[in-house]
Amino acid sequence: MSESDVTRDGVGDARPDREAPTGAHAGRRRRRRGRGEQPMVPDAEFSSYYGKPVLHKPTWKPLDIAGYLYLGGLAGASSLLAAGADATGRPALGRVARLGAAGAITLSLAALVHDLGRPARFLNMLRVFKPTSPMSVGSWILSGYAPLTLAAAATDVAGRYRLVGSVATAGAAVVGPAVATYTAVLLSDTAVPSWHEGYRQLPFVFAGSAATSAAGLALIAAPTAQAGPARRLAALGAVLELGSFQVMKRRMGLTAEPFEQGKPHRLLRAAEALTAGGAALAVLSARVRGRRPAVAAGAALLAGSAALRFGVFHAGVASAEDPRYTIVPQRERLRARER
Repeated sequence: MSESDVTRDGVGDARPDREAPTGAHAGRRRRRRGRGEQPMVPDAEFSSYYGKPVLHKPTWKPLDIAGYLYLGGLAGASSLLAAGADATGRPALGRVARLGAAGAITLSLAALVHDLGRPARFLNMLRVFKPTSPMSVGSWILSGYAPLTLAAAATDVAGRYRLVGSVATAGAAVVGPAVATYTAVLLSDTAVPSWHEGYRQLPFVFAGSAATSAAGLALIAAPTAQAGPARRLAALGAVLELGSFQVMKRRMGLTAEPFEQGKPHRLLRAAEALTAGGAALAVLSARVRGRRPAVAAGAALLAGSAALRFGVFHAGVASAEDPRYTIVPQRERLRARER
């Protein structure tokens, strides 16, 4: 039996893929290193234990949870727009925003309960209030926001109890920004790499997306003469959403890759085009007669906001399925702490 047939443990098991020069050959090999000679042992490649994902991927239903994220943002920003419409004397715009907020939050809660399986599971989350849990805080925010939104819409439709309606509209506007952004905190609080690593900018991305969706709904349904605040909200929301998303991806490093691959990439590219195009058309619609440009801008903004939420959702699921996005950032953080 030759030297090359002996493993490191001294067992006579031939391992031709592990052969390495020994003795004098090894000395010559070390002296020649650096002059172009290739090592006989191949470079190690990253893999997880048995090639399995490190994390369990989210089991949430995409249509339910991505829809819940989208509709919650639409509702929260619409409540803010309704209060602004009331303050500037635009009753038609205020009615559209109030009804939009009430309808969106109702559908959002329905999607959440459908994913949970039964309403009792949502009610169980209200048994305690835990400030350190985004899920607990979000449940209490929704339970306070939904009645205010429904009361504001009901008094508007009935044409009665104006004071109650005004108070409810103002209360919903105060809670609205939290409704629009707490879902970003909820996603960032998970271990899913492409959600967790974006925790600094994701709330701003969702805030901008919520603003563009609320503006889009108003542009479609409100009279053009009263849609000025919606046009301005569309422009501001688009700048916030697109700018924050680019900053987020640059700061995330490796975990930004799922946003640039496959289905998430297609959805997010569509979101960028629809949001930017819709915002530009919304601004131009103020100078054009007729409602068609405003309606087209509103439809583009609503679709762009939905594409963003679904793209972020699917990117997170993809990052949980690949162990590289979990292990490599952990190793980098460990090396940084050691340095």
